[in-house]
Amino acid sequence: MRIYVASSWRNRHQPSVVNLLRSEGHDVYDFRNPPHESGGFHWSDIDPNWETWSAEQYRAHLIGSRIAAAGFMSDFRAMHWADACVLVMPCGRSAHLELGWAAGRGKRTLVLLDGGEPELMNLMVDHICLSINEVVEALR
Repeated sequence: MRIYVASSWRNRHQPSVVNLLRSEGHDVYDFRNPPHESGGFHWSDIDPNWETWSAEQYRAHLIGSRIAAAGFMSDFRAMHWADACVLVMPCGRSAHLELGWAAGRGKRTLVLLDGGEPELMNLMVDHICLSINEVVEALR
């Protein structure tokens, strides 16, 4: 199966989830290491001071940056390519948008919980998993 793993750069479990799913024979897109570029998208590639941007600066850089456009297209193409989306918690808003898009497209969706606050909209996903073993089993 082709799997898009949605998560955060800050999630220390994301690399091991990608590796385990690959060892199970799945084709897995890794946003940290996309197949056609090195290192994946970082806001700091646009501006090292990105964390101090105003809303206006954020919008201008999001819409006007070739770097942001390339990062978006890399991930969005992979989302189209994938048969399933696995959301690995904890993660941020982009990962939730990716999971919601996958759910709306009728793709298989799974959430791997790692504590955090309850989220009502997780009822739209196919599987709510408490361990990576549950994810592996649900994908069989």
